[in-house]
Amino acid sequence: MKLFGFISVRAIDVIDIIVVAFLLYQFFRFIRGTKATPILVGLVIFFVISFVARWLDLKALSWIMSSILAVWVVAFVIVFQPEIRNALARIGRQRPIKFFLKVEESPVIGEIIDAVKKMAEEKTGALILIQRDIGLQDIIDTGIRIDAQVNSSILRTIFFPDAPLHDGACVIQRDTIVAASCVLPLSENPKLGKRYGLRHRAALGIAEQSDALCIVVSEETGKISFAHKGKLLTKVDIDILQRVLESVLRE
Repeated sequence: MKLFGFISVRAIDVIDIIVVAFLLYQFFRFIRGTKATPILVGLVIFFVISFVARWLDLKALSWIMSSILAVWVVAFVIVFQPEIRNALARIGRQRPIKFFLKVEESPVIGEIIDAVKKMAEEKTGALILIQRDIGLQDIIDTGIRIDAQVNSSILRTIFFPDAPLHDGACVIQRDTIVAASCVLPLSENPKLGKRYGLRHRAALGIAEQSDALCIVVSEETGKISFAHKGKLLTKVDIDILQRVLESVLRE
């Protein structure tokens, strides 16, 4: 097939374009809201300048850009090392791969479950937000940076009554408690009614806007709830929550 009378387009070319577009979409979706986003913008600007310099035949600027471009692959790997490592780990967790490989169990789930169970028994209100594919940098920026490894004791300390950081949500990225006292958007779902407080509305609110999993412990009843994919499930047993975490975090 020819376009505009002189460009020949084969079926394999269309497939090639679709595959590249899909990979670019997944890459941009993966880094959205992470620290890599402004870095990527800077790289794009850098390549635009390089293209303009070549187009206008600016020899000095073109020479500088060409020298830098000689090491751009190494620089790319260094800059995006955390994102690349996480992406490769996610590929390794896919079901076809796990069939052949024994994937080490993550201690993160056990720490979260232990903290939630004890806070439920003590009726300590909590709001734990677990990031997945969609970045939550705008949420993280509303809170206080923690950057501590996920640990049951730290989670319980954060939500200890009258503690400075107990209001709001703590955000977990992979195996790190990134921030605490973060502000979440409140759901305006009329089906919630007046029986649910701010924590439940905040959990559902962020679940409606992202793919994150948000766990709630009620301060009044000690009941456990969680919100995911725009839905709120209440009065959840701790064993059910553990199975949900295992399913969601290992997809």
